[in-house]
Amino acid sequence: MGPIATLSRLRFALLLCGAALVGACAEEPKPRSVPELLENPIVLEAVMVRCNANRTQTRYDAECVNARQAVSMLEAREDRERAKAFEAQSQRKREALRRTQTAAAEARRRAQEAERLREETAYLAQFGELPPSPEDDEAMAETESNVPGAVLPDPEEADESPATGGEATLPASDGGNAPTMSREESADLGAIREELQRRNDGSED
Repeated sequence: MGPIATLSRLRFALLLCGAALVGACAEEPKPRSVPELLENPIVLEAVMVRCNANRTQTRYDAECVNARQAVSMLEAREDRERAKAFEAQSQRKREALRRTQTAAAEARRRAQEAERLREETAYLAQFGELPPSPEDDEAMAETESNVPGAVLPDPEEADESPATGGEATLPASDGGNAPTMSREESADLGAIREELQRRNDGSED
């Protein structure tokens, strides 16, 4: 074997050793963090496939640990969203049930009011009367509110009014049974009294 072949083999061995040293000294890729895996669901799924292929060897792998934590966080987020959606749906159902109950109560009240009016109408019909309708009640209340009140005179004006002419005025007749005397009858009665008085005076003389 010549010296050229020996030198070629030595050179090849040195290249292999250098390649091995470079591969050994090369840094391993940094494991992906939890936020990175949460931002990229496709990468997270790929990492979980690799980790689930051999769970014994990847149990303590940093990237697998981060991937499992990211999956747990996603599941918790989905649970919260489902709970929120279920609560919103339950609230809508409660509101719908409350509206239904309110409408049913109003329908029962109207039915009872209609039954009461029917019974009252049937009872009053025996005496030839009809119960007042709500429109009549409103019209009656409006009429009563528009009736003017009586205006009383001022006490001073009441004291001064009968003093005119020095004579009290008789109240007007209200059409009752109390006897009234007109002015002509009063004058005739006075004339008769004067005539009787003159005759008495003449007889005494």
